Amino acid sequence: MKLDLSRTTICAFLSLASAGWAADLNGPVFYGDAPDEHHPWAVHDRNRPQPKLVTPGMFSSPEQPGKPPSDAVILFGGADLSGWEFEKDGSPAKWVIVDGAVQSSQNGDIRTKAKFGDCQLHLEWAAPRAVEGDSQGRGNSGIFLMGMMEIQVLDNYNNPTYADGFAGSVYGISPPLANALRPPGEFQVYDIVFRRPIYRDGQPIDPGYVTVFVNGVLVQDHTPLEGPGGHMGRSKAGPFPEKGPLKLQDHGNPVRFRNMWYRALPPRPAEGSTDGALPTEVAMAKRKEIAASIRQDAAQLQNANNPLPEMLRLMESLEYEKDDPTFQRVEQMSAQYVAGLKSLPTDTLKAKKDEVRNVNGAFGFLAKFKVLPAGFGPKTEIEKIIKEQGWDKRR
Repeated sequence: MKLDLSRTTICAFLSLASAGWAADLNGPVFYGDAPDEHHPWAVHDRNRPQPKLVTPGMFSSPEQPGKPPSDAVILFGGADLSGWEFEKDGSPAKWVIVDGAVQSSQNGDIRTKAKFGDCQLHLEWAAPRAVEGDSQGRGNSGIFLMGMMEIQVLDNYNNPTYADGFAGSVYGISPPLANALRPPGEFQVYDIVFRRPIYRDGQPIDPGYVTVFVNGVLVQDHTPLEGPGGHMGRSKAGPFPEKGPLKLQDHGNPVRFRNMWYRALPPRPAEGSTDGALPTEVAMAKRKEIAASIRQDAAQLQNANNPLPEMLRLMESLEYEKDDPTFQRVEQMSAQYVAGLKSLPTDTLKAKKDEVRNVNGAFGFLAKFKVLPAGFGPKTEIEKIIKEQGWDKRR
């Protein structure tokens, strides 16, 4: 391939300051293991989206409910049931609100008008301080995720019952790992992470899971879902809807609830997420998308007086997709850069030591992961310059 190493282009490379060889990194570049057939991102990838900012809330005390995180959707904050309805007929929910808590009133189950899927759910409940009844007849209610799957609410403080009906159980399926309840009358804190089952063409892609903490104690550890559970009958695994309401059970006991909120969770790989190990076709499609985005960014860096940032950004795009036009552009620009170095007076070249070693490090990274072919000319030439200057020796 014939390269046009014009004096203007060479001089443009020579004008670079060693500190200006890369754009704002927001992390290291040409650094961690490159993307592969199952991972579209490099290790420590600066192009990977940053986590969203969430301001944390405050924990509850026995006397006062806590404060939800900034991105939480409030289901019940202490004064308003306008977002709830009776399950039986969809009429406005009329459970009693007392001292910032809503209490079941023997008028039937209530559910949220809003529907949601995978979520982090927080709520607090309290059984009556005056103990009445035993086993399933004491402080009984239930939290039905998507209106289907019950996480049991029951006053099991010194009150045994069947194991898969304990507080914190996936009712009828999975007993809790521990009985972590406080005495009756005190609020119990439930934190639930729910992932619904995902089916495709009738086959399970992801069985779905639920994790539950009761008063900070883990009681369901990423428990696989075996259907919705239920009373006396064994449920079977199967698909859930994409979204559903949260339902609270009125079991005839006056149970109070407060501080109810949820956070919607991002999709999993089975739903199109690009985090984690992915099928090859999904990973490669995402890599192609990332490469195109980086090439667009490189185009914004075009500067005849400062071409090195564009060249390095284009090199970075080759990690994700070996695009022939991009490779040819990188090869041309790299050859121009090396030619410019060779034309420099010795003293001027020495001032570029860090810059040259950085560029050589980028060449080495791409060669290591076979993005650049063996014997890539500009890499060989820049290694000669480094050796001639003694920059390959540790001092």
